[in-house]
Amino acid sequence: MRYVDEFRDRAKADVLVKEIERLIARTGRDQNRPLQIMEVCGGHTHSIFRYGVEGMLPKSIELVHGPGCPVCVLPMGRVDDCVAIAERPEVIFATFGDAMRVPGSRKSLLQAKADGCDVRMVYSPMDALALARRNPEREVVFFGIGFETTMPSTALTVLQAEREAVENFSIFCNHITIVPTIKAILDSPDLRLDGFLGPGHVSMVIGDAPYEFIARYYKKPMVIAGFEPLDILQSIWMLLRQIDEGRCEIENQYARVAPAGGNAVALQAVARVYELREFFEWRGLGSIDHSGVKIRDAYGRFDAERKFAVPNARIADPKSCQCGEVLKGVIKPWQCKVFGRACTPETPLGALMVSSEGACAAYYQYGGVKRGRDEAEASVA
Repeated sequence: MRYVDEFRDRAKADVLVKEIERLIARTGRDQNRPLQIMEVCGGHTHSIFRYGVEGMLPKSIELVHGPGCPVCVLPMGRVDDCVAIAERPEVIFATFGDAMRVPGSRKSLLQAKADGCDVRMVYSPMDALALARRNPEREVVFFGIGFETTMPSTALTVLQAEREAVENFSIFCNHITIVPTIKAILDSPDLRLDGFLGPGHVSMVIGDAPYEFIARYYKKPMVIAGFEPLDILQSIWMLLRQIDEGRCEIENQYARVAPAGGNAVALQAVARVYELREFFEWRGLGSIDHSGVKIRDAYGRFDAERKFAVPNARIADPKSCQCGEVLKGVIKPWQCKVFGRACTPETPLGALMVSSEGACAAYYQYGGVKRGRDEAEASVA
C-alpha cells in the first residue's frame, strides 16, 4: 500500500473483521468473558475512537485503553514545578501545546500565561533553542515530555546547545520509558490482559527487542501496530492468530515505519544525554522504578532542575477524578463519576480530558458522552 486512503478501505476492513470474528469464535470467548487487548499508545486510542474500530469488533473482544499518553500520566506535582519555573521573571517557558492545559494543584501553564508569565507554545525543542539564541538575556526552559518517541529530539537539541555554547537554555526533563510501564501493568492484580497492541512510534526508536520479556516471561502476545484503521484491525487479527495457534511472540505489523532494530542514531543520542531515574511518579499509577530519565551530570548545565529550585512536591489527584482507574484499564472513561459532567474538554479535571490522545477526550470528542450514559443506564437496568 502506498497512500493513506488505502489504509482506510472499507472493503478491506470488512474482510479483516470477518477473519477476526472467525478467529474469536474459535477461542470460545463471549461478551460475558471477553478477550481483553490493551492498546498501550494514546495515538491508538484516538484512532480507535475516531474510526469507530471498537464498534466494528465482536462483543467478545474488549479493547482496554492503556497509559500511553505522556501528557495524561504527568502528575500534578510536576505541573506545579513547571508553573514555579515559569513564574520566575527571567524565564521564558517553552512547551508543546497539549501540555499547556494540564491542571496542577494551583493552575495550569495556560493559566500561568494568562497571569503574565512568559509561556510560549513551540513545535519542537529546536524552536526553544532558537528562542534562547534570540533572547540571550533570558533563561529559556523547554518542557521535555514524552516517551522514547520524543526523547531523541530533546537529546539532540541538548547536544546542539553544547556545540553552540548556548548557556541560557535548559530542559525540564519529564521524559518517560515504556517498558517499565508495561511491566507495572502486567504486575497489576486488577488486570487480566490477553495481549497488547504495541506502540508504533516508540518502536520506531527502540525496535522490538525490548518487548521480548512480555512474551517470554509473562506469556502474552504483542503486535506492534500502526495507526490507521486497517493497521489496528490487522494487528488485532495477528494477535488472535497467535492466541489461536498457542503462540506468544512479539510481531511487527508496522514494519514499514518501525524497523526491528530501531533507530541507532536516536538511541545513541538518548544514551549520551540521559540516564535512568531511580523512580518516577505517574498520575494514577504511582511510582514506577526506572520509568523516567534525567539529564546526565555531563550535561547538568542544561538541566532546569539543577538551575532552578522547584517544589518537587507530590500532590494527590482530586478525589472525584478517576484518571488512574481509566489509565490502568480498570474502568472505561464513561464510568468515571465526573466524565462529561464536571469534567469536559473545556473544564478538565483530569489530564485524560486535556490531551487529544487521552482516552476521555477521545471518547468525548467522538460521541462517547451519549453512548456512555446509555450504556450506564442499561447496566443499571
